[in-house]
Amino acid sequence: MLDLEVVPERSLGNEQWELCLGMPISQAISIMRRQCRIVKNIHLCYCDYDPLAMDIILNLTEDGIRLVFDPHCQRLKIIEVYDLSKVKLKYCGVHFNSQTVSPTNDQIEISFGATHPGVFDPANQQFILNFRGLSFFFPSNDKLEHIYSHGLGSLQFSNGPPVVSKLCIYMGNSLSETKAPLLPISCYQSKTYCEKVALLRNNKGKVTGINITLYGESGSPCKDSEVRRSHVSCDVLFGARCQDVMSCLGAPCKIFYKDEDKMKIHSKSPEKQLAAEESDYFYNYLTLGVDILFDGSSHTVTKFVLHNNFPGHYDFNIYYRAYFELELQVEGDSCLVTSFSKWDNVEEILGENYSKPVVLNRRSSTNATNPFGPTFCYGFNNLIVEVMPSNNYVASVTIYP
Repeated sequence: MLDLEVVPERSLGNEQWELCLGMPISQAISIMRRQCRIVKNIHLCYCDYDPLAMDIILNLTEDGIRLVFDPHCQRLKIIEVYDLSKVKLKYCGVHFNSQTVSPTNDQIEISFGATHPGVFDPANQQFILNFRGLSFFFPSNDKLEHIYSHGLGSLQFSNGPPVVSKLCIYMGNSLSETKAPLLPISCYQSKTYCEKVALLRNNKGKVTGINITLYGESGSPCKDSEVRRSHVSCDVLFGARCQDVMSCLGAPCKIFYKDEDKMKIHSKSPEKQLAAEESDYFYNYLTLGVDILFDGSSHTVTKFVLHNNFPGHYDFNIYYRAYFELELQVEGDSCLVTSFSKWDNVEEILGENYSKPVVLNRRSSTNATNPFGPTFCYGFNNLIVEVMPSNNYVASVTIYP
């Protein structure tokens, strides 16, 4: 049984690990993987038809914990403990829920102190006791609504004092209005993250590269998290050398060498069947959601790949989301494709100015199955837009000169 510390408006965890509000879903999953011998049977819940319409949920079914992530920024918004019988909980080092301590309303008042009278929720037949960044839910019935006036302590219960059925940790004073906070400094892990990606064009309108706005932890010692968060804007151009890219973005998380190019069959070049003497390679910036392809001979940039990290996609949880805003030129008009665009909307603006889709069915070298099915890749000018057919959202964008 997990023994966890509750920190209102911040986190749930112990000495080995901590789930913080604002934590990216990738870091939370990484923690669960490291604790696989203790934390088991985790369910990932999301809306496949519209992944931005509902929160993404990690449900720790054997521990009675539910982690709620905002579908847009994919950061932790609410920590919910919905079955207190499966976990031990403490506050300031003292247990208020364990095998020997029952989380009654009296125990909550002893552990957390006084607060405003609770709120009765007639729709769900429960009382809600609110602290800043923390709410406790007590089951009740509609008969108590009319005599409830001075809090739970003013009521007489024939079956003993009520026991907490659920608690929620969140940011702010209202659970219904809470939002996922910014990435906390404790989750930066000496890495940089993507705030925005845009296209760079020359005076003739030709795409020359991308502009990436990064943020990370600054080196200045300061207690204010906003001051410790620094931003920088970088231009990465086609033809840039690998050392130029590293000077802008830092070292990549991984480097991947291409063994073969399965798309070269579509190339118009008569030399497409000739074996390359040098293997092309990717710089994988996982926390930026960006891959950069280098030519194996000249070691210069030839392609960018921006990932959207939608659940239900083959690459989910490999990359963080790249928040791109790409302005496309369409017959003198412009069209903006963002991380949250649906292909239906883009298709209306493009009209017939794009190629028929190529069906892409990813498979790994060790596992020939793909439970998510194929995706469609549409070509337009110097972009390839990968679309998930289940919901028509853009999964990734490939940019080439």
